[in-house]
Amino acid sequence: MARKRWQYPYLPYGKVDLLGKVVGAIERIVKSAMFGCMMCGNCLLQKTEFICPMRCPKGLRNGPCGGSSKGRCYVDETRLCVWHLIYEKSFTNQEEEKLLEVLPPIDGEKRGRSAWLDLFCKIEETGFRKFLSDPGKIFQSLHQPDWWRGDAEYHSSVCVESVSNLEKELRSGFVVTCEINPPISCSEEKLKGLIDSVRPYVSAINLVSNPSANTRISSWATSLIAMEQGVEPILQIASRDINRINLQSLATGANMHGIKNILCLTGDSSSEGLKPRISRTEVDIDAIQILWILRRMRDEGKYLDGREIKFPPKFFLGAAASPFSSNPKFQALREEKKVNAGAQFFQTNLVFDLDGLEIWLNELSKRNLFKKVFILVGIAPLKSLKMAQNLNNVPGVFVPEEIIKRMERASEKNGAQEEGVQIALEFIDRIKLIDGINGIHLMPIFWEEVVSRIVREAGLLR
Repeated sequence: MARKRWQYPYLPYGKVDLLGKVVGAIERIVKSAMFGCMMCGNCLLQKTEFICPMRCPKGLRNGPCGGSSKGRCYVDETRLCVWHLIYEKSFTNQEEEKLLEVLPPIDGEKRGRSAWLDLFCKIEETGFRKFLSDPGKIFQSLHQPDWWRGDAEYHSSVCVESVSNLEKELRSGFVVTCEINPPISCSEEKLKGLIDSVRPYVSAINLVSNPSANTRISSWATSLIAMEQGVEPILQIASRDINRINLQSLATGANMHGIKNILCLTGDSSSEGLKPRISRTEVDIDAIQILWILRRMRDEGKYLDGREIKFPPKFFLGAAASPFSSNPKFQALREEKKVNAGAQFFQTNLVFDLDGLEIWLNELSKRNLFKKVFILVGIAPLKSLKMAQNLNNVPGVFVPEEIIKRMERASEKNGAQEEGVQIALEFIDRIKLIDGINGIHLMPIFWEEVVSRIVREAGLLR
């Protein structure tokens, strides 16, 4: 079970010579038995405690997604989360800091080919004596090719001034953002009505990208409509729906139209979507790689392929944070890696347990992240008892029994909605007093009309 791969083995593109076939066949036999190897040709075993990250159903190469609750994979609950195993072993061996290195996406030309042969060729190129004197340097050149060169360091933005109104407001005070689910039809009227209803109460609006892996109008299109309505949008980019080529063209195109805020996500698994579903195997790039690529485009003025950008884009980059997905120490390491890669603000998953939130915040503090990233806590007003119970089944969300019981008692008196609003207001009052929190992110979940009331009664009206 531990070594079993999730995806089918890769096959090489194009012709492979006899030596490549022989070495590749031996490598496949040995590494498949030991590590569940699927011959991606871009081996990272030395970086991941010799546990193959490609056993992840999403093929994530830089850490777990936000759904790895209690160490289980939410795409396939019969399996342990591969990245949870990697983190456990790394912390046990006191080698967790090496997991901060931002690892590259797969080089498609190497798929199905021998990583051993790459190593042998590199040794021949540099000399066997040099390899023996510093083998780590040889392996590092294979793990970090010239077109990527990832590291484990923090990279602050080169933009001294705020590039968006959201960034400006976060620098000066407590901020409210909210999200809107785009419509499934091409009519703009309902969307414009929803935007107008929350516009006076928030600093920016997230236009959600295909929530639950179900098709809706694109975040890009709805962000443009939000701008027309006088609201600053937060464009969502989910790695599930994108590859490295259209990521760069989408981001530069959005920037050309004045969209500065980008939230970089992995995205819900396609297993949650309606049929017919896309393949549930690997993504081309993960959320951390998206952050890394966009940050370098902004700060270094270069595309991934090395071409220079004469007029680089200006982004305010965000990422999702999930305080309750797994061990808080693991999550804090994952969050630090996102900050190092380029994240300037976090919007957390839904929070219903403030004691658990503070445990996560303490771990972030130990990693000195509060001065490097703005944190907005996810708040959702509960509309019913059923909603509270269902949210407990959402990966990365924890609704304590105390909240469930409050909603049960309120439901008996037909006051569930009012109780849900009061719970949200109580949380916001406490959150405003917590050091390190810079705002809240309201997720009304098709209850947008409640946003105005919550903002007013919480004393957050701008």
